[in-house]
Amino acid sequence: MQPRQKLFQKSPVRLIAFYLPQFHPIPENDAWWGAGFTEWTNVTRAKPLFPGHYQPHIPGHLGFYDLRLPETRTAQAELAEAHGIEGFCYWHYWFEGKRLLERPFQEVLSSGEPDFPFCLAWANESWSRRWLGEEKDILQAQRYSLGDDVTHARWLSRAFADDRYMRVRGRPLFLIYRPADLPNPLKTTEIIREQSVKNGAGEPYLLGIDAHCPGVDCRRLGFDGTLVFAPQLGFLPEFMEDGRTLAKWRRNLKLGVRSSKLKLYDSITARRLMGGPRRDFPVYPCVFVGWDNTPRRSEHAIIIESDVGAFENDLREKIVAVSQRDPEERIVFVNAWNEWAEGNHLEPDLKHGLAYLDACRRAGRGADGVEESMRAGSSGP
Repeated sequence: MQPRQKLFQKSPVRLIAFYLPQFHPIPENDAWWGAGFTEWTNVTRAKPLFPGHYQPHIPGHLGFYDLRLPETRTAQAELAEAHGIEGFCYWHYWFEGKRLLERPFQEVLSSGEPDFPFCLAWANESWSRRWLGEEKDILQAQRYSLGDDVTHARWLSRAFADDRYMRVRGRPLFLIYRPADLPNPLKTTEIIREQSVKNGAGEPYLLGIDAHCPGVDCRRLGFDGTLVFAPQLGFLPEFMEDGRTLAKWRRNLKLGVRSSKLKLYDSITARRLMGGPRRDFPVYPCVFVGWDNTPRRSEHAIIIESDVGAFENDLREKIVAVSQRDPEERIVFVNAWNEWAEGNHLEPDLKHGLAYLDACRRAGRGADGVEESMRAGSSGP
């Protein structure tokens, strides 16, 4: 395990990319959405909503892959590592012992391949037909119990024990998407810690994601820290308004689109608005690649202009924000590696190619200069 720890310490920042496993069919999705459904089903049926609108997003280097193939998973890891990504944070779907979309990660875990670091984030929300995390027309409900917490923690401890599992100060890194939804978060986090130690995996380093509780210090809920999620769509004006408004007309006209219905935002303004409330407690930052969920919501989508430069600047700012921390805690999360149906992917497409991945590599290398400037500044004249 020690060589893996030394590997990231050579880099001034740890970039971790969220990873969606919904690129292979499962019986549940067949029943809910039609035979053979995968994320590509949504991606390929998207249509442009206005002149110049980039849809559909067509994959480049990796093609329309199937995550049941080990060759695909290896190619993803090689591409990520070559561009400064330390590892993947796999979304983990657990429903009272039932796992969904589990095959890609389970095969990574059982096969030992690819030899690329990873951690897990529990996406603890119900699945519905709305694609918005709302509990309407529930397909798979998320329910909680302390007994299930024990069962879940025992399963997690097996993943935590893997040599590739990413750690902070020697502790396996585990995230929970909706920490405030836990009926008893202090008890749940206690159980996860106790069971992990009991099963020989060590005490985990727990992060609560503030996607649905912005401004909350998750340490109050039993976590070790808070991840400030991006994008925070709730801070965008009229983000849930699907009807026509004068404000939309004015905002869209500035972007060259004559529509009073579409929800369009330029990247720089959107990133500024989504910064959220001021936080007087330590946080782990997250940078989103882009956003256009037209494949899922058609004319009701939220569309943020694609801008490689804005992404890179945002990433550099977040790297600077963590640059004074202990090397193991200089973590910046990137959302996402492959959220194709939300127009939010580092993976190359036909339009941008490797541009977003190259931006990650440049920003990571640029952190060397930040670190060097800090050392020079602290040494005096």
